[in-house]
Amino acid sequence: MLTKKQLELLKLLHTKIEENGIPPSFDEMKDELKLKSKSGVHRLISALEERGYISKLPYRARAIEVVKLPTALQRDASELRQVVGRKVAETARAVAGSAIAQLPLMGRIAAGTPIEAISHEEARIGVPESLVGSSGNHYALLVSGESMTGEGILDGDTALIKSQNIADDGEIVVALVDREEATLKKFYRKEGRIILEAANPAYPTQIYSPERVEIQGRLVGLLRSYH
Repeated sequence: MLTKKQLELLKLLHTKIEENGIPPSFDEMKDELKLKSKSGVHRLISALEERGYISKLPYRARAIEVVKLPTALQRDASELRQVVGRKVAETARAVAGSAIAQLPLMGRIAAGTPIEAISHEEARIGVPESLVGSSGNHYALLVSGESMTGEGILDGDTALIKSQNIADDGEIVVALVDREEATLKKFYRKEGRIILEAANPAYPTQIYSPERVEIQGRLVGLLRSYH
């Protein structure tokens, strides 16, 4: 028999993995369950693992899979799959009727440690216009790294970027550091500094003086291949 909090965590894990393909971060679990510290999350995860409801995958950060669900959650999961299925079908119909925009594929962008600045066009890719909108200039970048997995951005994804040189706090941006290195991060301003924040606790927050950082675009969409 699971406690209320154990059941809440199991439901949260299952829902997020179904929706995003990855479990929530420990901070997200703590906030969702209204716990005071991440140690409470660790205890709940250990209890679920001991009871055979989840397993932790070795050698991978934040890798948890749900092994089984109680009967009540199985019913909820079935309803969720039906809702997701309807949304996928609606999206497919919308994409099928959408015009195609040809975007320049500008190379790789690091969702982790900054890498060489993006400065050249490698190819062009067709993207449904419904994903990027009809206004503004857009380009695509291949994502390299795992620092933004908490936002559902995975290594190998194609990031769709709207060109702009300003950003609001909390937006995911392409930031050029020292005119040499580009990275994909959440953007914040605080106390006269620029903060580039990862969405993975394994990666440190980067803090710079404003003159060292240029915004080159804002994330507006993602493409993912399962091949």
